[in-house]
Amino acid sequence: MRNGLVQLCAWAAATGAAVALSWLGVHAVLTGAAFEQPTALPLPSPKAGGPPLSATATPGPVPTADTPTQPASPTATATSAATTAARTPATTPATTPPARRPAPTATTTSTVRSYPVPGGRVALDIRADRASLVSATPDPGWQMQVWNGDQWMRVDFTKDTQANSVFVYWNGHPPVVETAVR
Repeated sequence: MRNGLVQLCAWAAATGAAVALSWLGVHAVLTGAAFEQPTALPLPSPKAGGPPLSATATPGPVPTADTPTQPASPTATATSAATTAARTPATTPATTPPARRPAPTATTTSTVRSYPVPGGRVALDIRADRASLVSATPDPGWQMQVWNGDQWMRVDFTKDTQANSVFVYWNGHPPVVETAVR
C-alpha cells in the first residue's frame, strides 16, 4: 500500500510539473504573437495641411487666468540628477518646422467606406482612380475569400449554400462598388 502511494505522489508531481512547464512555454509564445492588438489606419485630416487626427490623442491642459503665459523650458523641467551633478550646460536642439504635406489631388484624396452584406463587412479605401481593401471581416460561421485584379476586386462571404459579394471595379473612371446578395 505504501509503495502505491509513493508511486501515485511521484506521478502527480511529474504530471503537475509537465503541465506547468507546458503552460508556461505556450503562454510565452502566444502572449507575444497571437493576441496583438490590431492597428488602426490614420484618417484623413479635416483641413488641408493639418495634422492627422488620432483617436488616442488627448488635448493638452486648458490655460486658466492663473496659468503662466510662458511655457516652462523642457530642459528646466526634465533635468536629471546626472546632468545636475555634472553641471553641463543645457542646449536646446534646433527646431525644424514640420514637413508640409502636398495639397490633396485627385489621386491622393481618399475616403474609407464600409459595405455591410449578409455574412460580413468590407471596408474600402476609395480614391479617384482606384480602390484598395482596408479590411474584410466575416460574421461568425461565415467564410471569406478575396480576389484582386488590375482594375477590380471581389470579396465573397459564404456559408453553406449562401454566397454574398462586394465588387469594386475601375478602368479609367472612379471606382464603382456593387453588392450582390444571393
